[in-house]
Amino acid sequence: MQTSTSTEAVGKLAEARSLIAAAWADVADADLPAGHAAYFALLVEQLGQEFARAQLFAADLLRRTGAHQLDADSFQAIADAGEHPSAEDLARAAGRTTMGRTPYKNTAGLLHNWLGIPLGTARDRLAQTDCLIAQVTTAGHRAAPLLPQLAAEFTAPRSDPRLVLSASRLIHGAQKDFGPGPAGQKARANIQAEAVALIREQPATARKHVADLIHQLKSGKRPLGALLSEIGLFKLGCRKGLEHYLLRVLPSQAEVVDAHLRKVDNPKTETGNREELHRQAAEDLAAENGDPAPPDWDDSETMPDWAQDPKEADDAAAEEPDHEDLDTDGTDHEGFDVDREPAEDIPPADPEAAELLVPFEDMRPELRHLMGLLATLRSAGTGKRRGSATEVGIIIDYDKMVETGQDFAVTITGKPISAGEARAAVCNAGIYPVVLNGRDRILNLGRSQRLFSKSQAKALRTARRGCAFPGCTMPAERCELDHLDAWEKGGRTDIDRGDLYCTVHHIGRHCGLFHAVKVEGSRPMVLLPKSVDPEQRLHINTHFLTPAESKRALAWAAEATQLWKAGKLEVTIAEA
Repeated sequence: MQTSTSTEAVGKLAEARSLIAAAWADVADADLPAGHAAYFALLVEQLGQEFARAQLFAADLLRRTGAHQLDADSFQAIADAGEHPSAEDLARAAGRTTMGRTPYKNTAGLLHNWLGIPLGTARDRLAQTDCLIAQVTTAGHRAAPLLPQLAAEFTAPRSDPRLVLSASRLIHGAQKDFGPGPAGQKARANIQAEAVALIREQPATARKHVADLIHQLKSGKRPLGALLSEIGLFKLGCRKGLEHYLLRVLPSQAEVVDAHLRKVDNPKTETGNREELHRQAAEDLAAENGDPAPPDWDDSETMPDWAQDPKEADDAAAEEPDHEDLDTDGTDHEGFDVDREPAEDIPPADPEAAELLVPFEDMRPELRHLMGLLATLRSAGTGKRRGSATEVGIIIDYDKMVETGQDFAVTITGKPISAGEARAAVCNAGIYPVVLNGRDRILNLGRSQRLFSKSQAKALRTARRGCAFPGCTMPAERCELDHLDAWEKGGRTDIDRGDLYCTVHHIGRHCGLFHAVKVEGSRPMVLLPKSVDPEQRLHINTHFLTPAESKRALAWAAEATQLWKAGKLEVTIAEA
């Protein structure tokens, strides 16, 4: 009976592989309707989820059956079965194990050497099998999975197994941080429960928040003295022609760096002045090439060849030479032949150096941030860039500060900071605290009459931290203020009636692709179309929140949805 069942299962998989290959071949060059293309992509994505499950169960089957002990003839029979196995082929592929010498030492060796899976991936897959399917004791007996809550979620029909695998890897990698005994088991169970809730409620940000939970777990066990002993700027030396540095900072210090990088990304700030940064990049390239810094590159005569406009250079080369400057033998006054080919020993300009000459916005973000940091360091103490001091925002949860006095402060990018760091930060210049209540309602900033004032804009960007659309990762500095109440229809310009959206989602809201929802006493939320969210729930983007904040936000969104549908909460869908 078992052989018959397994033969049928293997036959279905072989047929499925052929069907998938045939389906892809049919549409590869076909002129198909856009709706069918979208449906095709949806099915492929769903198949990817099923294969993520199947890969782990396959690893468990290999280990459970001792498949690495199959003899050489059995492996040959499997290879001969091919893509379209007959009943006889499937019968021969059942194989037989042997206690003698086998081609593979263990299951990891079978995965690596026979299936071609990288050894690290093979070992990780078996570790995930322990976490999500079943452990194997030293005596060879099967036992319950190490992470039972995630194991149940892994097989849930509507759950994305790839998110569960990601959470499992992170939690498994932190086993030593949970500690021994019942306390360790309780901590592992709690973090599993939070991970499952995140995967179910807002899968778009689940990976980030589970990683944050693990980070908090590890950082929470380390005393401040240990952290301070490891922070600093370390020079690692020259490698492959580049100088390497390692920067380690506290979370509150990291916010200063992040705030500076945001200013570099914003062309409206003095720190992000594109013309100045682009000039500095070109000077660095000139210095690396051994050329002196150009006194004025508006003058083409002083501009290095690699910095000139190629079109202008070509036009100049096409012009006839001025014969008044030439001697009768065709040479200039210095005796050089003006028509000769350039010397072969003069290397051409490095074509890849053009990366520093492209428009600043087209540079790699890492390179753009480096140039901004170098420009700031060069101008320090010289009187340049006045008014470009970096501002850092600290968000304080007033309710939590009063109730517990712990874990009440985060930076505007969502990095938790200790109570001591928060108190020290608000004493420094350039720090602006924004006080919120538990539902992100701004308490200490007022309202303007017509447009959002600078103070309101700063408050909104600090409180929201980024685009309001669920799962969007666009930070606040690159988002647009959205007025949810139309002024011409008697609307109020109130902070509670404003939100942030990136350009794409701002346009999308006004095109009616989704709705902003004004909730009394709370931050605005988002209502997605039924095709995306058939249950029509209220959503909050938790990408920029800490895990604890995300948990509270998701709980409030779920509660608000129930109250709204029961008619117990004042909710207004903003006009597009």
